[in-house]
Amino acid sequence: MNQHLNSQSFYDDEIVKKFLWATIIWGGVAFLVGLIAALQLAHWPFNLGLEWITFGRLRPLHTNAAIFAFAGNAIFAGIYHSSQRLLKARLFNDLLSNLHFWGWQLIIVSAALTLPFGITSGKEYAELEWPIDIAIAVVWVIFAVNFFGTLAKRKEKHLYVAIWFYIATIVTVAVLHIINSLALPVSPLHSYVIWGGVQDALIQWWYGHNAVAFFLTTPFLGLMYYYIPKIVNRPVYSYKLSIVHFWALVFMYIWAGPHHLLNTALPDWSQTLGMIFSVMLWAPSWGGMINGLLTLRGVWHLLRTEPTVKFLVAAVTFYGMSTFEGPLMSIKSVNGLAHYTDWIVGHAHAGALGWNGFLSFALLYYLVPKLWNTKLYSPKLATQHFWIGLVGILLYYTSMLGAGITQGLMWRAVDKSGMLMYPDFVETVQAIKPMFWFRVLGGLMFIAGYIMMLVNLIKTVKGAPASAPKEAITPSVNTSHDSHESGHRKLEGLATVFTILAVIGILVGSIIEIYPMININKYLVPQKTVEPFTPLELVGRDIYVREGCYTCHSQMIRKMPMDVLRYGEASLLEDSMYDHPFQWGSKRTGPDLAREGGKYPDLWHYRHMMDPRSTSQESLMPPYAWLGSKSLDFSILTKKLTALRTLGVPYDDNTIANAISLAEAQAKPIAEGLTSQGAPAGLENKEITAVIAYLQALGKKVK
Repeated sequence: MNQHLNSQSFYDDEIVKKFLWATIIWGGVAFLVGLIAALQLAHWPFNLGLEWITFGRLRPLHTNAAIFAFAGNAIFAGIYHSSQRLLKARLFNDLLSNLHFWGWQLIIVSAALTLPFGITSGKEYAELEWPIDIAIAVVWVIFAVNFFGTLAKRKEKHLYVAIWFYIATIVTVAVLHIINSLALPVSPLHSYVIWGGVQDALIQWWYGHNAVAFFLTTPFLGLMYYYIPKIVNRPVYSYKLSIVHFWALVFMYIWAGPHHLLNTALPDWSQTLGMIFSVMLWAPSWGGMINGLLTLRGVWHLLRTEPTVKFLVAAVTFYGMSTFEGPLMSIKSVNGLAHYTDWIVGHAHAGALGWNGFLSFALLYYLVPKLWNTKLYSPKLATQHFWIGLVGILLYYTSMLGAGITQGLMWRAVDKSGMLMYPDFVETVQAIKPMFWFRVLGGLMFIAGYIMMLVNLIKTVKGAPASAPKEAITPSVNTSHDSHESGHRKLEGLATVFTILAVIGILVGSIIEIYPMININKYLVPQKTVEPFTPLELVGRDIYVREGCYTCHSQMIRKMPMDVLRYGEASLLEDSMYDHPFQWGSKRTGPDLAREGGKYPDLWHYRHMMDPRSTSQESLMPPYAWLGSKSLDFSILTKKLTALRTLGVPYDDNTIANAISLAEAQAKPIAEGLTSQGAPAGLENKEITAVIAYLQALGKKVK
């Protein structure tokens, strides 16, 4: 018992070390996969002709590794280290800490084992299938219990500003993940999200935008508020500004998701609401940036001598830049130019690499020497890392900004007669290919900096003493309750009330935006009828999702004249109302496919999938030769239709009972037609036939 009590007088830094090493390792994986994906876009042969390494398979792996493996582990390391010191208490439970660590690593490994093999839900930033989603929820609850348990036994009454942001992160991510991941399982590795069409689009980007807000912003702001003052030994510039920054951000951020769906079939009121709150977000975001930078007043000389401070200042500056550009691109007119282009990619990576990446690097450079009780091996090497990494980010961002604006302007360019100046989509692809190589160069420089850091930290740990003294918990000077406190100062001593208010803050906007869309019938055109996909088309659609085609193709013709002129009638809500998940997309590396059906003959699609250069010489798309050799799997087709009927798709009893025979009957004439035109025989039971059936059905289901 005495030994146990003695152990509790020291902070648990072993778990922090574990998360730091995981951050370093998974960061390398995320950066390497991102580099491969960039190479694949610059030069399609880098897809290597392998099914499991195409861009459509690797892009989700890259985003999940960057967000949840690299940034996620950095967050956990920083929260566990700073929270113990701010709360003057050891973490609630050592077993929970280790379950959290190993559970999270197993989730990351599960993603690495499923996504390259096409096991995906098809939802951006939430591609993991239902068993892994459940595991994420369980591990997140373990994290929450550990954090709030530590909060409950704290020896410091008042909650410092960093703790506010940690609380908001934990409760909001739980709400986002659970609602967005609700799905009906069909098999152990396949499910259909319960939301369909516009509902799924709205909830997906409510989740997607707020994953950025509450996984990549609020926890990192908490780390900023702790580590900048700690490293430079200065108090936060403004306590009052911290209060305004926190509550305004928590309340307003949750409303901004619809700005990802501007000019689409989403009802106008929802688009306008998202745009207004997105623009309003500029003020509190910059309030946080100013608070962080002005904390350095009087110690700017440290920029010359301390590489960690360089990373912190650059990170906060990138936060400010991203939170200015985000609201700018949320204005409908600007969004009309930027959306679906590489400008969005540049914007996302400026935030991810500059804000999250550089802040994580600062965390590593500060904590590794501190926890191993030694000095950084080479401050000079860290400084070199900073400059090569900074140039790499700027090269990446400017190349994608140039590519995006070029794309947007070429897509909308018309001649004097009102006709498109660049009617062939591949012309825009050809124009930006040089910028893809500059992106590769920027990525290489960023990775070179990471390797410098890796060498520096390994040598730092090797040079550390064999055993380092544990840091003892220092009790707070005053933990008594002061009855004279009022306002926010009093609230900081009431952790439960504070948490409840934060939950209310994020639920208000969520309910107001999502609830009206639960019943979409009031937004549909009364005289329109919609047919669901046939069994074969559904199988083809699932293959399309498996291959990650949504990462390059949209299925949403916006209401803008340039979109209608290029692709046809603007998309209606009816077009996607039975889609689980929706496929509106967020990027056009290839053309929109919403009305692809009937545009080209079956043979064109066959040739395009087998060898894209045979139909479009400058295409960046990799070949999908395996679709012509892999046999169709109808084993769970009946279950799929049954599940979708449960979700509201109007499949009748006859269709469900005869799903396999109906699929085979539809596949046969498609295969015979292809064979008669020179394609190989025996395609009636190959995946390519189902994909063709699906593509030919797009835009043909609404009557």
